Amino acid sequence: MGEAAQSPGKPPSSARRRAARVLALVAGTTLLTGLLQAVGAAPSQAAPSGSRTASVSVNLLTPRIPVKGETLTITGQLANDGKSAITDAHVGLRMPWGGALSTRSSIKNAASRTGYSNADDGDEIPGHTSTVPDIPAGGHVAYTLTVPVSALDLSDPGVYQLGVALDGRTKADPTTHVVGIKRTFLPWYGDAVTSSTKQTRINYLWPLTDRSHIAPRGDTDSQVSPIFLDDDLVAELSPGGRLRQMVDLARNLPVTWVVDPDLLATVEFMTKGYRVAGPGGDVTKTTPGTGGAVARQWLNDLKGAVAGEQVIALPFGDTDIASLAHRGRSVPGAVTHLKTGVALGLTTTETIFGGSQTADVAWPVDGAVDPSIVAVARAGGAKRIIARSDTFSEGDGLSYTPNAARSIGGGTTAVVADATLSTAFTGALADQQQTNLAVQSFVAQTLMITMEAPEQQRSVLVAPQRMPTVAQAQAMAQAIHETTTAPWISPVDFDDVAKAHPDARANRKVPSAKAYPSGLRKQELSTDAFQWIQNVQGNLNDFVVILTQQNRVTVPFRNAVLRSMSTSWRGDLSGAKAYRDSIGLYLTDLIDAVHIIPKTTLTLSGRSGTIPVTVKNELGQPVKGLVLRLTSSANIRLEIKEANQPITIEGGRTRTLKFQTTASANGTVGIIAHLYTDNGRLYGGSVPFEVHINKVADQVMLIIGAGLLLLVLAGVRIYRQRKRQAAGDSGADDDGDADDDEAGGTDPGQPGDPAADTGQESREPSSTGEKVDG
Repeated sequence: MGEAAQSPGKPPSSARRRAARVLALVAGTTLLTGLLQAVGAAPSQAAPSGSRTASVSVNLLTPRIPVKGETLTITGQLANDGKSAITDAHVGLRMPWGGALSTRSSIKNAASRTGYSNADDGDEIPGHTSTVPDIPAGGHVAYTLTVPVSALDLSDPGVYQLGVALDGRTKADPTTHVVGIKRTFLPWYGDAVTSSTKQTRINYLWPLTDRSHIAPRGDTDSQVSPIFLDDDLVAELSPGGRLRQMVDLARNLPVTWVVDPDLLATVEFMTKGYRVAGPGGDVTKTTPGTGGAVARQWLNDLKGAVAGEQVIALPFGDTDIASLAHRGRSVPGAVTHLKTGVALGLTTTETIFGGSQTADVAWPVDGAVDPSIVAVARAGGAKRIIARSDTFSEGDGLSYTPNAARSIGGGTTAVVADATLSTAFTGALADQQQTNLAVQSFVAQTLMITMEAPEQQRSVLVAPQRMPTVAQAQAMAQAIHETTTAPWISPVDFDDVAKAHPDARANRKVPSAKAYPSGLRKQELSTDAFQWIQNVQGNLNDFVVILTQQNRVTVPFRNAVLRSMSTSWRGDLSGAKAYRDSIGLYLTDLIDAVHIIPKTTLTLSGRSGTIPVTVKNELGQPVKGLVLRLTSSANIRLEIKEANQPITIEGGRTRTLKFQTTASANGTVGIIAHLYTDNGRLYGGSVPFEVHINKVADQVMLIIGAGLLLLVLAGVRIYRQRKRQAAGDSGADDDGDADDDEAGGTDPGQPGDPAADTGQESREPSSTGEKVDG
């Protein structure tokens, strides 16, 4: 570059250019080699080291809520994630110097930290460690650590951070140091609580919901015996199944049951015998269901479990209120389905459980609300709406957890569930440690709520996910069981929490639509789905007017439509569409079950005749209120008398009506047969056919008349001929005269000749009773 700068107008020589290319190639190769070495070295550089060399799990901590004089026992696993063995190791307990944690957020922050920090984790509690054997690279061992509560120096009531730490030596660091740590939390109430400390009143919702299992199409149009889409509920209701566990776990817990009445109705159907669709949902190839016994046992046990407890009945099918508010509110009649679902849900629940239940509560997905959701919930009759505190954020102005209840106007109360407690068990909880830490954190959070404002009693709601897994339900049950015996907690019903006096400092403003979580909005049913439901409902209304037993059809279709709007379709929008399509196909089949039988071309041989038209009813009940109408494309050529005739048909029968016609000219006339309802709406499809008119009656009579005339004339001529012949014969015998024939005389006839056949010609039209065959 120096030479080029000195002589800018002179290009470098070819030798120098070749040298530059060689140098560039060498440099590029060197750089590439370095990059590849760096990439190859990345795994070794990322290998755990220092206080992250080992993984420490805390699988069990007992007792979860200790008192004076007790000993903590902690068990778990130690895993060496490093490259060399961990030697001279022991497990100990570490606690920060600052005492109890001060805020609920500090619990979350401590749980999220990794690695050891003396400032955050403190020193090891001396004299209470447990020696563990050497752990080779990739190896793991179990441990048990016992520490007296008295050694923890617990003073004020509150939540304390505990760090279970593994100390040892490694090849990289031969000094004894922390090679792994796991934090958990210890709630301590002690004896120092004053009489002015108020227990936190808490309500736990226990959801009992599932996806839809009943197909829209039943064995018959009476839907007496519904067809199940699958037999999956058998496993769910059997020992170890999710729904079985939900009942067994909460049997003796102070919870408020939140039930989808559709699930109750479905299980009750199972107890009475049911059939299951074939592969791919084929309802024409059903097999007997196998869950009758487990369904009866589960339903009986559930009735016992809910006895004396508050039960909240969701709308039948668990209507997705958020989808309805955001996508279906503008569709006429959509909100009416919510009202129907609320009423049916209450009736179903009270019928199965007996007594009175609660149905004025709306529970949108994840407790996320906005003004439109609140408006739809009110329209459905809800006076209380279950929301969540991550929707009604309190901001920084409130230093404690307020009462769950707060008025949001219009006579509606938002019962705001605590987001941290409500989402404590939403993870996979795939192992014992995850479950233990989640339960321990939950219990610690409840104590922290009390200690935030110990002299001010609060009422808190816990609203978990709608369909917890078995592992999540087990963890939830453990946490509820622990807190029911905690001295800082007082379990109450949902109504008690909802009636608590709202905190004046709590946020009461419903968030705007823009604040609604986009992730939830993407899971909603589409506007097209609600428009489709509206169309189906309209077609159903037009159809049932002809039925003599309308509830046989309206009831199952009402239930199917409600199921199509279920919250359970979130995450399965294609399945939701397939279910809706099956409703439409079933309704189409029912409508087509009453139809006009197709006809071929008819021939009308005369001025008048009858046209028979047959209607078939393949339903299992009589139909009425139908009018069979024939329309001619040429009324001048073919007139149809009484073209509109009412018709009723028994179930599974056919009926034929005859239409009188009069023809005025030959030719082919197009006829269309329609069915109409009493209110003038076209029913089903039309059946076209043709009538060929051939007015042969007058011509035939003329030909017959002419033939008869010829016969008469021939007879007269023969008669005269014979008469003349007879006269001639008589003259020759008596007087010798010649024959009359030869003389031109008249034949008087021969005695015994038959009389002339002269039947009179009929010019009357053909009989009006003549049937036209098709």
